[in-house]
Amino acid sequence: MQSRATRLEAVLQQTFAPSLLRVTDDSARHAGHLGARPEGETHYNILLVSEAFRGMSRVERHRAVHSVLGGEFSDGLHALALTLRTPEEHAQQ
Repeated sequence: MQSRATRLEAVLQQTFAPSLLRVTDDSARHAGHLGARPEGETHYNILLVSEAFRGMSRVERHRAVHSVLGGEFSDGLHALALTLRTPEEHAQQ
């Protein structure tokens, strides 16, 4: 069975064709918090750089990512920390 991180990466690659994608399981830092599970895979940090975000507001970008990952939320994913940028925005960082 694939890890949640692998599934997240596959869906985000397919949907947004990113120039940069980093998916980091941050669950260990949230042990004991609401939504955390002993086995982990509940909290993630995602850095996603894609042309697909051009012309989208910050809220629209977050909605787009949450929309394609909706199934994961119904299967135990609790929280995402998202950094969503266009390539130009990322180059300025």
